[in-house]
Amino acid sequence: MRHRLLTFVGPLAIALAAAASMTAGPLAAQASRTATKTSPAPRPAGGHPDFQGTYDVATMTPVERLPGVARLVLTKEEAFALEQYEAQRQIKNDAPLSGDRGAPPVGGETTTGKSYLEFLERFGGGVVGGYNNFWLAGGTQMITVDGQKRSSLVIDPPDGKLPAMKPEAQKRNAAFSAGGAVAPDASESSAAGPAGAFDAPELRPLAERCLLGFGSTSGPPTLPNYFYNNLKQIVQTRDTVLILNEMVHDARVIRMNAEHLPPNIRRWMGDSVGKWEGDTLVVDTTNFTAKTQFRGSSENLHVVERFTRTGPKTLLYRFTVEDPSTWDRSWTGEYPWNATDEKLYEYACHEGNYSLGGMLRGARQKEADEKKN
Repeated sequence: MRHRLLTFVGPLAIALAAAASMTAGPLAAQASRTATKTSPAPRPAGGHPDFQGTYDVATMTPVERLPGVARLVLTKEEAFALEQYEAQRQIKNDAPLSGDRGAPPVGGETTTGKSYLEFLERFGGGVVGGYNNFWLAGGTQMITVDGQKRSSLVIDPPDGKLPAMKPEAQKRNAAFSAGGAVAPDASESSAAGPAGAFDAPELRPLAERCLLGFGSTSGPPTLPNYFYNNLKQIVQTRDTVLILNEMVHDARVIRMNAEHLPPNIRRWMGDSVGKWEGDTLVVDTTNFTAKTQFRGSSENLHVVERFTRTGPKTLLYRFTVEDPSTWDRSWTGEYPWNATDEKLYEYACHEGNYSLGGMLRGARQKEADEKKN
């Protein structure tokens, strides 16, 4: 049973500890960018493959490779060990709690996790301030592409890490973090200086306000959630492709065979234009705003996505990200979308969101206390 609740997690860090069981293996299996064999697919009236349906993208595999993991492709034994560890952890987390148990550690669990999902849960609050396991629906498997178990979604650069961030981007993001929670707008500036992150609800992150899914679940690139609400639905016509995300009900409308909007028209999810290259749907997205901040990106973000059917119930989703204002080079990732019969439900997360008002009142109280001192 899957559960849908509101939660907010800040920029998700990559786990600091690797799975100790990962050891060296065949390097030849790293040929991840070879052509993927496609399977015959139903073709709607337009003559192109029919990708319509609902897909479950839950996975244990992180976007970036964990520290200490050298290879993209895991051996069967390595993948089995990771999946078994996670399965046993879930059994333990589902077990009844003792009524006379001691208090949880102050500030949450601080021990190092052995799996990516374990790290994320502890980063998000763990036993203090976060959901217990009943409400979570993380993945149970490492992704499989071309019959290979993968250690990361990122396939290029070969080390599975995002490229180095440029010094000017580091400076921009440091200023961003020190000031408001969203990128400053000239219309919001004042003689008193930049607004603080807790000065108004409009300055809080889009995900925290339930306007856009956290962790780039909306995209582009559209990534796994790693917590819950793992479904994505594709609706396809001759002129338009819609991708509806279960997380915060974000809906991306891709205009087929169209021109990009003028550069002065900007959108949170960018302007997506699609075309067919053989049986692959290629989506080119530009015209982002600076408010999206995908892993520190700027409004110059450019994303190219490729959707290819690799089986009767599987799509391969590949994305390439470039931003000359942020990274030294472009980078690419990929992961499978697996068809499911599960239903996609509304995510009405803003109902009863009393915590937003609580944060703003807390900031005013803090300011009052500081004036007294």
